[in-house]
Amino acid sequence: MLDAQSPRMSDDLDYFHDEEALVAQAYDLDRRVLIEAGLLVTVSLSQPGFLRAVVSRGGDGTKVEWAHDSAWRFFPAELDPVVGYRLHSLDLAINKVLALVGRDEPRDFLDTLYVHERYLSLAGLCWAAVGKDPGFNPVLLVELLARKGRYREEDFAALQLVRPIDLQALKRTWLAALEDARRAAAEWPADEAGVLYFDPAAGKFVCPWHGVAGLELRRPNRGGIIPQVGEGD
Repeated sequence: MLDAQSPRMSDDLDYFHDEEALVAQAYDLDRRVLIEAGLLVTVSLSQPGFLRAVVSRGGDGTKVEWAHDSAWRFFPAELDPVVGYRLHSLDLAINKVLALVGRDEPRDFLDTLYVHERYLSLAGLCWAAVGKDPGFNPVLLVELLARKGRYREEDFAALQLVRPIDLQALKRTWLAALEDARRAAAEWPADEAGVLYFDPAAGKFVCPWHGVAGLELRRPNRGGIIPQVGEGD
C-alpha cells in the first residue's frame, strides 16, 4: 500500500491469481506478449503458484512476479487508471502484515509501519488478518510479528527510500504498536476475530477500543475478489 507519502518506492510489479493453475497460464500469456514487444524475460525463480522474472530491454529492467494468493478478500477489486484492477488498499495492507510474518524483509517492515501510522493500526490489521488466514489467531500472529524489526541501517540500503529513516524512531513505534496489538488480542471479542470495524460516524475503519460504539463489522469472503462492472465500464 504505497502512495506519494510512503517512505519508499516499489521496484517491482506483482500480479496475483486465486488459483495456482492461473498463475502459470497468466505467465505464459504475458511472456509471449512481452517477447513479441521486443522485451527480454529472464526467469529467476519458478515454482508452483509463483514465478519471478526480470523484464528488460537495453539497460533497463523491472522485476515482475506472478503469484498465487487467497481468494478471501474484504473488498472487491478496484479499478485503477494505470494498471487496471487492483486490490483494495486495506486488503493490500493486511496482506503486507501476513507477508511480514512469513518473511523478514525490511520493505515489509517499513510498509507495515507506514500503514499503521497513516491508515489502520497494527492491532486492527492483525485482528483482520486472521480472517484471511484462519491458521493464525490474533495472539499467535502478534507474537510472530514480535520476532521482526531487528534491522540495521545497511538492511535498508537496497530500498528506494524517498527520505532517510530513523532506526531508533522506527523501533519505538514498532514496540508501541506491538503492545497495542497484544492488548487488542486479549481484550477484543474473540468471536469477532478476523473482521474489520467500520465507524459510520467517522467514515473510516477503526479499532474497537472501549468507548467506540455503533461499529459495523466487515468479514472477508470469496465474493470480495470479484469486481462489479456496470454498463459503460
